[in-house]
Amino acid sequence: MKVILVKDVKGLGKKGDVVNASDGHARNFLIPRGLAKEATSGSVKVLEKQRAAEKRKKDEELADAKALADKISKLTVKLEGKAGEGGRLFGSITSKDIAEGLMKQHKIKIDKRKIQLDSPLKTLGAMFVEIKVYPEVVAKMQVQISEV
Repeated sequence: MKVILVKDVKGLGKKGDVVNASDGHARNFLIPRGLAKEATSGSVKVLEKQRAAEKRKKDEELADAKALADKISKLTVKLEGKAGEGGRLFGSITSKDIAEGLMKQHKIKIDKRKIQLDSPLKTLGAMFVEIKVYPEVVAKMQVQISEV
């Protein structure tokens, strides 16, 4: 019997998959527990339309993310900090500081966890920082750190 899985079922498939299950397993276990529904021609067409709508939505989000990444790549965030001899900062510039600077200076809100820093920035000058805008989209933005 062909069924459409409503939830992930271990050993059978993921949500939205059309799978062949034995009649007894489908009628006595999957359907009564709400894990699956019978795969009629109408329900399969509805599933295909939902998948197409999800794909369209993901494509739009990816296009928006690429546009945002292009915009961010052209920007420079200027931050200030107290520094000692040799251009070393007394504190450090963290991803939170960069996110706040981006919001104040350019009105772009980015979550601090999306800014990828190996370690906090501790020197004066210009550096490039990677920002993960979307799972496959990464933007490189320049951060200019100057002395107060």
